[in-house]
Amino acid sequence: MAVTQEQAEWFRDAFGRLVENIDRAILGKRDIIALVLTAMLSEGHVLLEDVPGTGKTVLAKALANTLDGTNSRIQFTPDLLPSDVTGVTIFDQTKGRFEFHRGPIFASVVLADEINRASPKTQSALLEVMEEGRVTVDGVGYEVERPFMVIATQNPVEQAGTYALPEAQLDRFLIKTSLGYPDHAAAVAVLLDSANRARADGITPIIAASSISAMAALAAEVYVDESVVSYLNEVVTATREHPDAALGVSMRGALALARAAKTWAIAQGRGYVTPDDVRELAVPVLAHRIIVDPEAEFTGVTANDIVARALADVAPPAYRAA
Repeated sequence: MAVTQEQAEWFRDAFGRLVENIDRAILGKRDIIALVLTAMLSEGHVLLEDVPGTGKTVLAKALANTLDGTNSRIQFTPDLLPSDVTGVTIFDQTKGRFEFHRGPIFASVVLADEINRASPKTQSALLEVMEEGRVTVDGVGYEVERPFMVIATQNPVEQAGTYALPEAQLDRFLIKTSLGYPDHAAAVAVLLDSANRARADGITPIIAASSISAMAALAAEVYVDESVVSYLNEVVTATREHPDAALGVSMRGALALARAAKTWAIAQGRGYVTPDDVRELAVPVLAHRIIVDPEAEFTGVTANDIVARALADVAPPAYRAA
């Protein structure tokens, strides 16, 4: 079913209201907020990597508070166990049977704070639920809520006592981005409101969780021409063939970019994807999935550079509106 222009405009307006609401807590970062919302409406997850004090946790809380759903926060530490994330089965003596006690992963928006401070065993507890939307405990599967989104944060500076996220887990984050420091005007506005120590707590829900699911379903119906799909795949293939890449983008990454491009397109009020949508999302969706060759990394080559080179080498097609 093709997305009508009326539906696309409704989506654009709703998307804009969501961005505006969250922007009340995170001033001057509308582009990053738009990326995070794009991930949610594409049924994906977000990894925020930035130095301390840039508002990573505030952004996650503001997004959770914008939705009339449930949210939870998991502070990842070296002693955190997988059962502390997923939940545990306990024998209830009064009832004479085992009962499953749900963990904090059972929420619409889950903030995994400082995810790289937990052991690989605990990190792996997120793999199934991030990919399949279900948790298996003692051989029994439990579905999580819809919508479901993990927003993980990590600090790239303090590496002592941390565990690097494995490639299999990085590949499950649809988008990786960073907030950075605010510009002068936004910084002054925050400082003038310094008495407000909990900016995210003032964000009130403006949309029901069921409406988010409806928006995600509508975004999935956005038209993508075969020429645009071919262009997207050529960009992904170019990352695999780049001489400085030890590992290029997987098919999961290509599918993630296709889903995100649909959401990005309809958020602009269009019912079709253009090559520009692919280009705008290529770095935040693809770069964290690339492993740079150690020798090239030593000379200063980054994953962003490899994606940029792929975009420069692959010519976009001439496209038409659907």
